[in-house]
Amino acid sequence: MYAPQQPILILSKNTKRESGRKVQLENINAGKTIADLIRTCLGPQAMMKMLMDPMGGIVMTNDGNAILREITVQHPAAKSMIEIARTQDEEVGDGTTSVIVLAGEMLSVAEQFLQQQIHPTVIIRAYREALEDMVRILQDEVSIELDRSDKKKLAEVVKSCVGTKFVGRWSDLAVRIALDAVETVSLTENGRTEIDIKKYAKVEKIPGGSIDDSCVLRGIMLNKDVTHPKMRRYIEKPRIVLLDCPLEYKKGESQTNVEIVGDQDFTKLLQIEEEHVARLCAEIIAVKPDVVFTEKGVSDLAQHFLLKAGITAIRRLRKTDNNRLARACGATIVNRTEELTEKDVGTGAGLFEIKKLGDEYFCFVTECEDPKACTILLRGASKDVLNETERNLQDALHVARNLMLDPKLLPGGGAVEMAVSQALTNKQIQGPYRAVAQALEIIPRTLAQNCGANTIRTLTALRAKHASHAATDGPCTWGIDGETGQLVDMKEKNIWEPLSVKLQVYKTAVETAILLLRIDDIVSGSKKKSDDGTGPSPAAAAAGMGE
Repeated sequence: MYAPQQPILILSKNTKRESGRKVQLENINAGKTIADLIRTCLGPQAMMKMLMDPMGGIVMTNDGNAILREITVQHPAAKSMIEIARTQDEEVGDGTTSVIVLAGEMLSVAEQFLQQQIHPTVIIRAYREALEDMVRILQDEVSIELDRSDKKKLAEVVKSCVGTKFVGRWSDLAVRIALDAVETVSLTENGRTEIDIKKYAKVEKIPGGSIDDSCVLRGIMLNKDVTHPKMRRYIEKPRIVLLDCPLEYKKGESQTNVEIVGDQDFTKLLQIEEEHVARLCAEIIAVKPDVVFTEKGVSDLAQHFLLKAGITAIRRLRKTDNNRLARACGATIVNRTEELTEKDVGTGAGLFEIKKLGDEYFCFVTECEDPKACTILLRGASKDVLNETERNLQDALHVARNLMLDPKLLPGGGAVEMAVSQALTNKQIQGPYRAVAQALEIIPRTLAQNCGANTIRTLTALRAKHASHAATDGPCTWGIDGETGQLVDMKEKNIWEPLSVKLQVYKTAVETAILLLRIDDIVSGSKKKSDDGTGPSPAAAAAGMGE
């Protein structure tokens, strides 16, 4: 009796199959290639990359995630390396370059064990054990608590994050912007702190001026002008109404046909439309607002009625902008004008004005009493400068946010990597476990390389410093000054990093190495039919019916 076959993969002559050691070594090489590409982007003396997309646009950046997002790779292992930079960016917003460099090195040190015919699961077990120890050492031995109210210390941590970026030259300004913005949007309810940078801290980039002109507005800025030229453009202490409905006659959803017999019917039709718009406007005028913002359209007739009442109208706002406005000025977004009441009117803003920046008009709602949303206004010489500044600022914002939510610090400049490496080495476990300790040294080594120091001499001196310090006083805070390549005490130099970023870097890097070492087969099936036409049809092949 014929038993139905289980679906199997048909290995035709078009299917490529590689397995065993060869695949593992290929995966390691792919990871190392990606890490080598990014390596020069680490530290204060980081170089930038210029990337051209197929459309001819250019991106200039030294942000690991931004670089890898733009490049196209074929190798599946390289794709998963690119994915980890994105994960790091979404989770903690900083450390994208470090995570790639470290993951590449973790793979690199595993290569010698594979060539010695050690089974990957043995390596993986050692890596897992090392990761658990690394996390414990970071949390219990190396990290220090931070007082959230200590603004000076907060600024130092954000400054050491910004120092490795393009905006490093304007670090004081960038730090001030990041801390102001995070402080503005943080909201504490029932003992839970929420800091939503993505929704409530909007970055507006306007070419022109210099980076020094950038600032955080105590309120909101929109790329809009008033709907009617005669409406007021400068209002102090405005009463603001936010709407989510059109101020025009409602059009039919689908095609609507109206048959008109007499000429008076047409007049009546127009009259009904006018009365409807007049009623909408009367309901708005009843709460005596100064400014009306709506997400939908405003008809000419509505503009006329509002202008007569001395009300300024702005139309077609984005939903996100409207939500930010509501948080900034204390208004409630209303869906139907008949439901408007006094408590829906926002009175928290101090000033409404329309200004011209460059060749466009912008609407400012500023001087808010207690804004829980803000706009970061960025100025710069060109679009590329602005884009890079925005990317850097996003990292700074995330670091500030992480510190508010989890206020623990680690010494920067490769000091923490050397301290953890020293602690792992002291456990006297040989093999892959020891190799993880060596791999961690890639961060201080890369910092030394990027600023042109003598790598071997610097690293040997740093290793000796940590070894002697660890024997007497526990973890050491000496690291490499990324500007000069000298050995300095990070406590005195005030270079700190958030614990949350470092934890994420270590976990992601080691877990990616584990994932790629576990792969021992790459099968890439081809979509082409066999050339002579005798091969099974794709449907038969999928069902496993081929011979």
